[in-house]
Amino acid sequence: MIYDILAGYYDDLVRDDEATKQWVDWIESYNPKKDFLELACGTGEITLQLAKNHQVSALDLADHMVEAAKAKDIDHQVDFQTGDMRDLSKFGEFDAIGCFCDSFNYLLEEEEVRAFFKEVKAHLREDGLFFFDSHALARIDEFALDHAYSEAGTFEDGTNVQWEIASTPEGLIYQDFAFYLPDQTIAEHHIQRVYDPEWLIQVLKEDFEILSLTTDWEIEGADEGEKYFFVCKKK
Repeated sequence: MIYDILAGYYDDLVRDDEATKQWVDWIESYNPKKDFLELACGTGEITLQLAKNHQVSALDLADHMVEAAKAKDIDHQVDFQTGDMRDLSKFGEFDAIGCFCDSFNYLLEEEEVRAFFKEVKAHLREDGLFFFDSHALARIDEFALDHAYSEAGTFEDGTNVQWEIASTPEGLIYQDFAFYLPDQTIAEHHIQRVYDPEWLIQVLKEDFEILSLTTDWEIEGADEGEKYFFVCKKK
């Protein structure tokens, strides 16, 4: 299972309080109503901020990530569950659903994307909002094999880590982590797919009204950048 080891070091690698605030400000600017479901919630950084103004449920595929999130939720504000964001059958309806931090890009097939959008729609109330982001097309060139990303570091507990990111012309992004523990080396391999925003727009319009599409928060439309941000309303 991916994130089994990474979960313990996830916040050390990617935690960014300023970015978390930016995510929450973006969401709240659309005034979503009370009940919110976060998909692929990770260690709960965004989740717990949303819980200040909403009744939040959240799920993640990795048990270790959910346990890390629960450990932060000392007031038990959030209903954290382990689950696959492609199957929301154990949940009811919500006023808003969100999928953040390029978690959407773990869907590797177009048919998975279509089914995912329909699953989200089925669990939104009338006029419910759907928030998500997706890697921008520019990420393919950014992580191309001739200039792939590589970073090494050491955590406070002495564990060394190597993190590499590379992409293919077909739009797949590979992330490889190697954790050098005292008695063993553990590797995690992650694959994501970058989707053309025009195709996403076409598929979304089958089930949603697209209220907003921006690049890197503030650029209108799909442009050069790191991420596309979608806000959609259930039809």
